[in-house]
Parts: sequence; structure tokens; C-alpha cells
Amino acid sequence: MVPNTIHASRLLIVSSESSLRRLLDSIAQSNDWEVQTSSSSWAAFEQLQSKVAPQLLLLDIPSGDSDGLQFLSWLRKLRPEIPIVAICDRNDGVSRSEAIRLGVKEILLRPFAEPQLETSIREFLHSLNEIARAEMTSEDIESLGEDEFFLSVSPAMRQLRAQAELLAHADVPVLILGEPGSGKGTVARLIHQRSLHSGFEFLRVNCAEMPADLLEIELFGREEGRANGLAKPSGKLETGQRGTILLDEITEMPLILQSRILRVLQERRFLRSSDANPMDVSVRILATSSNQINRALAENRLHPDLYYRLSAFTLHLPALRDRKEEIEILLRYSMHKIAKRYGLPPRDFSAAVLETCKDRTWPGNLKELETFVKRYLIAGDDEPLLRELTNSDAIRQWPKVTPSSNAHPEGSARQNGSSPQSLKSMVQSVRWETERNAIAAALEKTGWNRKAASRLLGVSYRTILSKIEQFEMSAPNSFLSRSELTLRVREKETEKRVESRNHHYGRGL
Repeated sequence: MVPNTIHASRLLIVSSESSLRRLLDSIAQSNDWEVQTSSSSWAAFEQLQSKVAPQLLLLDIPSGDSDGLQFLSWLRKLRPEIPIVAICDRNDGVSRSEAIRLGVKEILLRPFAEPQLETSIREFLHSLNEIARAEMTSEDIESLGEDEFFLSVSPAMRQLRAQAELLAHADVPVLILGEPGSGKGTVARLIHQRSLHSGFEFLRVNCAEMPADLLEIELFGREEGRANGLAKPSGKLETGQRGTILLDEITEMPLILQSRILRVLQERRFLRSSDANPMDVSVRILATSSNQINRALAENRLHPDLYYRLSAFTLHLPALRDRKEEIEILLRYSMHKIAKRYGLPPRDFSAAVLETCKDRTWPGNLKELETFVKRYLIAGDDEPLLRELTNSDAIRQWPKVTPSSNAHPEGSARQNGSSPQSLKSMVQSVRWETERNAIAAALEKTGWNRKAASRLLGVSYRTILSKIEQFEMSAPNSFLSRSELTLRVREKETEKRVESRNHHYGRGL
């Protein structure tokens, strides 16, 4: 039996059966729970409107009771934060289905023994307490507004938070590096809110989402009277005066625009498009990147001088797999936040789900975790999501296939001594292996000329680069072209140059 950890729980019992009300009232009194009773659902309206909301509502829905279902429908719309346990007859499938559709947290089926009923209520209250405790760890979870929060439980995140606090008080550009979905934008917002710019705008520009001409207008605006007749067109640099601008994925910004951003950092002024008069600007610039910076420099996708300006102070955001002690708190907090947003009672996580989530690598980091929580809340079934989590992680750990390999997934599983996979997992694995083999064959045929391979496969050059990185493919030395060899040399030279410049500038953190 789960210990009663909430001694001041407030329960509202709604039932037309006096015997059930007495039984539930007796259970509540013996556990020191505050309890209110109502003989009908409509009589409970006044109690819900005039008194403190209960932490749990026990709603009896006898077979054929339309009033109980109407009351449940009304309650889900007007008081979605109140968790509800419905009590239904075992043979009344219609009421059970409708109650589930309307978002009840749990259903108790009659007839039941008193110990069973008490245990179910205690377990339910315990799970609510765990969720509330996760939400109330205000020392670790800091709300930043606009549905963003910063969690600093692990040593790495505590250190990162201290660094962000320090940089917030220094009016310098900051480069924030980390995997996609790891929360780089949240760190930028934290820096803004702790800085002297916090009373002004925090503007975010994703450099990977817009073509060059639109990105130029988004940042620098246009000369007055030129933008489709609008009186006062302006870009983010103008509207964000005295505030903070976050340049997401800075390596995706065209080099010509990177040069103009560099001028903003150096001279504190900029030119609108088609305007010869420079404009003074006072704005703090932060930037993020999910890419390998050295490779972006070697491939001429990042202006070296802009990088040196931004990287004098760099924050490295650890991936979620490197701070596993935060996963359970993130799951529970995200559940509470998403459930509140959708007007649903939060679902508790079973031990199996928590264990699987803690073992997962989470390649999509926080964004992937929040997507999982949303699906878990809505789906209401552990097993399919558990299988999907397990199988998708297994696929990512699939042995590499060389261009000459004819290995079959089933054969590989036998050779590794692993247990048979599910049909869905095998189909996904075969698809991944087939895709990788097709890319490997095209690269081999073209002598590892990636542009030629992309044309051969009928995909974009960016796609072939992404797939090569995803499958962790590398060219044999015999296939390294002159340009590839040159690129390797440039990468090494860049690394040495960056180390030298970093030593010169001093990172400070």
C-alpha cells in the first residue's frame, strides 16, 4: 500500500447512493483527508463555485445516468484542472467509454471491496503529490515566460546557469552551442532576463528558415516608404533597440549578411536595404548553432571574424543524455504544463516508462521529450509508446553497414546474440539499412563526389550531407578527392587558428 503522503487532501464525493457516500466519507476520515459530499452532480455546482477546489473529485456515474456525464462534460470545460476519478458499473461500457473520452483520470468499477477502493484513492493521491512536487521545485525550475523554463538540477546545468548569470551582466555577444532541441533559445532568454536589457524586447530570428532577401529585410529593414507603401518599415535591429536579438543557427546566415552583422558589432550602426544613411543601434546580439563550428569555418559557411567576435564568450549546452538526472523532473513538469494547456488531468508515469525514458539517448533532446509527453498524455496507453521508444533507440544503435556489406538485419541479430525484434522494428531497420546502402553505393560509384551522388539519387546536396552525417559515413582514403583532402587540411588549420585566437582573446568561462 502506498503511504499517505498528503494529509490535507481535499476530496469531493458526488454520488446519489448514501451507502457509497458513507463508505467514501469513512475512508477519507480515517486518512485525515478533508472531504465534502454531494448527493447529485447538479448540487455539486454550488460547492465547486463557492469553495476551494478539491484536489480530487470522485464522481459516481450509475448505469444510465445522463446527468453525471453532462456534469462531467461541463466540468472538463470550466474546471479542467480538477482531476476526476469516475465510479462506473462493470457492465456499463457506454458510460466508461464516454467518461474516458471526457478526460477522467481513472475509472473504478463496481462492485469493489473497501480495501481496494481505499488503496486506489491513496495511490491516485500519491501520484498527484509527485506531480505537484515536481512542479514546485522552484529552486531548480525557473519559468522564463512564453512557455519556457530553465532546469538546473545536474552539475553541468548548474554550472551553465552560473555562467549565464555572469554573462548577463556583461554587455557582450555570446555564442551558445548545443545539439538541436537542447534548449539554446532558453539559455539566451535567461541571459536576456538577467541583463540590463530585460525591460526591452527579446527578439528571435531563425537564420535557417528564410531565404537571404527576406532575412535581410527581417534584420535590417528597408528605407522608409519602400516596403509596399508602408509608412515606417523596419527590421529587428531597429525595433529591438536597447533589447536583445537572438540569431538562431548563425552558420545558416549568408556570408554577406554575416559581414553586416559583424559591422553592427564593431561600429554599433547599420544600413537599411537601399538606404545610404547609417543608423545607430544599441542592441545586444546573442547567437546559437547546432553545427560543428570548425567544419562550418572550413567550408566557408561562417565568417571567421564574426566567429571570433561571438566566440570570445561561448556557452556549451549539454545534451539531455548527459544530464539524465533531470529526465524524470522534466517528464513530470512537462506533463503538468502540457496537461494544463490542453485542459486535461495530468497522467502519472509508470515505473516502466520512467525507466525506459531514463535509458533513452533522446537524440531530439527536450523537444523530443515534450513531444513524447504530449503523445503519452493523449494516447493513454503505455505499451505502444514504450515499444516505439525502445525500437527507435535500437535502430540508432544499428551496426554500421559498409558499401560492400551484404549483412541482413536478422542475421546481424543472431550473430550478436540479441533477442528477436518486433516486426515493426525489423521493417524500420531494413529501411534504414537499405537507405544507407543506396547512399554508400552512389558515393562509391561517384568516387565519393557528394554532389554527383546527390544527382544520381535524385536528392538535394543538403540531404546527402545530412544523411552522411546521420549514418556516420566516412570516405575510404582511396576515395578522398583533392577538394576533400584540402577540406581536411583546412579543418586542421582552422582548429589550430581557433585555439590560437581563443588563447589571445581569453574565453573567461
